[in-house]
Amino acid sequence: MTDTRDRHAHPLVCGLCGRSFARRDTVPVEAVRPQISERLDRDHPDWRKTGTICLSDLAEARRSLVEELLIRERGELGALEHDVIDSLARHETLTSDVDAEFQGTLSFGDRLADRVASFGGSWTFIILFAVVVALWMLANAIPLLLAERFDPYPFILLNLVLSCIAAVQAPFIMMSQRRQEAKDRLRSQNDYRVNLKAELEIRQLHEKLDHLLIRQWERLTEIQQVQIELLEDLARRRGS
Repeated sequence: MTDTRDRHAHPLVCGLCGRSFARRDTVPVEAVRPQISERLDRDHPDWRKTGTICLSDLAEARRSLVEELLIRERGELGALEHDVIDSLARHETLTSDVDAEFQGTLSFGDRLADRVASFGGSWTFIILFAVVVALWMLANAIPLLLAERFDPYPFILLNLVLSCIAAVQAPFIMMSQRRQEAKDRLRSQNDYRVNLKAELEIRQLHEKLDHLLIRQWERLTEIQQVQIELLEDLARRRGS
């Protein structure tokens, strides 16, 4: 029991960097995916000498492999692709609340513009606007309602007020639309990163499954060969 504990507690040496690590921080070379193994064999021929590789070097090798595959498929990589590669190497998530992050960057003027644009595009504004215009026109068109009409027909003052409202409201709407476009752009970038990472992870999962199936088939073949040898030995003993 003590020997087993000592063996598990004994540090293992990484064949790539040469440093000592605990067993939980290393991976046997047999468990490394074939594509990564081929790349390490090409760049570092002696990396198998200790039989283990540390997790940090394995993550860096995985990162280099993914970067090479993306460059081969997509050409030059941008900032989004590098973010995905780094996240994949560190096993981090990429999903984020774009709305919450975007709201945190808005100033008071931005929030005011959004509120004005939202109110200007609502049924409440349309109904209030229609009621005010109707009362204005009735008050100045019917002499009995007001002793002195302040804006008689053709309602020049009303036209001036409406023009001022339109002139002030238009910039607020344009600013709100630009911010909505920026938010949509951030959301599309986040979706692109998440989809790209999912695609790469699915590809790696298929490669791992293929690797496990090949290793399982090799083990079954070895077991079958041993069984055949045992049967041949039994047959020879019976024959003798």
